[in-house]
Amino acid sequence: MDSNDGTQAAAQGAAPSDLRWYIVHAYSGMEKAVERNIRERIARAGMEAKFGRILVPTEEVVEIKNGQRRTTERRLFPGYVFVEMVMEDDTWHLVKHTSKVTGFVGGARNRPAPISEEEVQKIVSQMEEGTEKPRHKVEFMVGELVRVKEGPFTDFNGTVEEVNYEKSRLRVSVMIFGRSTPVELEFGQVEKT
Repeated sequence: MDSNDGTQAAAQGAAPSDLRWYIVHAYSGMEKAVERNIRERIARAGMEAKFGRILVPTEEVVEIKNGQRRTTERRLFPGYVFVEMVMEDDTWHLVKHTSKVTGFVGGARNRPAPISEEEVQKIVSQMEEGTEKPRHKVEFMVGELVRVKEGPFTDFNGTVEEVNYEKSRLRVSVMIFGRSTPVELEFGQVEKT
């Protein structure tokens, strides 16, 4: 069995019982680089059999910029990378001394505590949910106070009455000449106060 098959087995759940999930703390914004660096170091050291999956949990979010609807990625746990591995001195050193890694989370200083497969599954299903139905980057609540930042009602404050995520629009009750007037606005036309 070559080392590649070991990684496949780990990814399919037929992993050796020693493989556990650990949380690695990385410089914020460098999670993907840390994932890449760890993979490269594993390959160089020939330790594929001692590692399984490496996860940087993200979700898709929709934002409206200049009238354009864009889907971007947002980290679910900024600054953290999840690594499935056999915890031994050599694997601990490999991960701990990877560029942009500050250490492991939980447990003793040189003996990190693993997290359960159930916790990881919750994160994975949260990621899948975000891919199927991306959330909006900015979420509005009915009753929330907002300020209009463009259009004929610029600089007016109002209360959110209704939110329509499908159309990225909301109805805001704006005080005009002492009377409350409902106004239809796009997400990009308002900001939270």
